[in-house]
Amino acid sequence: MNDKPINDTRKAELLSTEVEHIDITSFDARPIVDQMKKMSFTSRDLANATGIYNQMLADKDCTIFLVIAGSTSAGGCMDLYAELIRNNMVDCVVATGATIVDMDFFEGLGHKHYQALEVPDDDTLRSLYIDRIYDTYIDEEQLQDCDFTINKIANDLPPGPYSSRAFIREMGKYLVEHGKKENSLVKLAYEHDVPIFCPAFVDSSAGFGLVKHQVDQMEKGEPYLMIDAVADFRELTDIKIKGGESGLLMVGGGVPKNFIQDTVVCAEILGHEDVSVHKYAVQITVADVRDGACSSSTLQEAASWGKVSTAIEQMVFAEAGSVMPLLASDAYHRGHWKTRDKRRWANLFNKDA
Repeated sequence: MNDKPINDTRKAELLSTEVEHIDITSFDARPIVDQMKKMSFTSRDLANATGIYNQMLADKDCTIFLVIAGSTSAGGCMDLYAELIRNNMVDCVVATGATIVDMDFFEGLGHKHYQALEVPDDDTLRSLYIDRIYDTYIDEEQLQDCDFTINKIANDLPPGPYSSRAFIREMGKYLVEHGKKENSLVKLAYEHDVPIFCPAFVDSSAGFGLVKHQVDQMEKGEPYLMIDAVADFRELTDIKIKGGESGLLMVGGGVPKNFIQDTVVCAEILGHEDVSVHKYAVQITVADVRDGACSSSTLQEAASWGKVSTAIEQMVFAEAGSVMPLLASDAYHRGHWKTRDKRRWANLFNKDA
């Protein structure tokens, strides 16, 4: 903790305006998306991407993967993603640890993100124990409560290896029993048997809590819990193998994007040569394609690796928080989700299913 006393009055001033998450059910984006189809540039790209997502929802054989990187959850899209789970609009989630732990689980515990109505010197923010994501604030003291809650969950589980999916399911169970927010992605995923994978799970508040768990257990000479990244890859590949046709709705890029795309190659390595590439793919990103990174690589480039079909794909180069509400609201109101079968892929791994 900070050695100097925190100016509680100044801190309260800066943390006075909560981020309010958008409600995609409260407005119908279909008319504007329909008009955007007749426009050009990013507008038409978004309309095409929305059409592809609706195709995924209408395809009875398609397993839909929601892939999230970046800070859209902190910025106001948290309830949007929860609504996709609630209404059977995605079947599996692959995300960064920050999205799942520092943002969603964090709010599930009752904490908030705040609008930065002013951005003073970042050293000042540090002295107040306020963390900044661009124009969004997080109370570091509340974030440490998240760290220690992860530690508590780990301490209460039998020691041994866990995939991130298995541990996140325990987080969802914890929120069912102790959570303070109904609209949590982690909680709803637990209730609807939608598995969540974080391939870089410890690169988040989970990491702090799990490191403390391991150190404490080692000092006592007792066994400890660990995250098995190989199990993550195997389990996610199992879903791809058993799920058949698949579609990707990707917000940002990074490790989650590459992780889900690689399941096709992994299935082939395991001898499942009949497993098809991802049939549908949408990616929303602001990353520059010229730097050679996975985050910015086009979906057509992924076809060269045998991961994604080039037939039904769309890149949308836009800040996701500004376009995901339109895409998700359009799909919600078109209603293809109402006739989809629930996959409940988490039951592949749940012994009590």
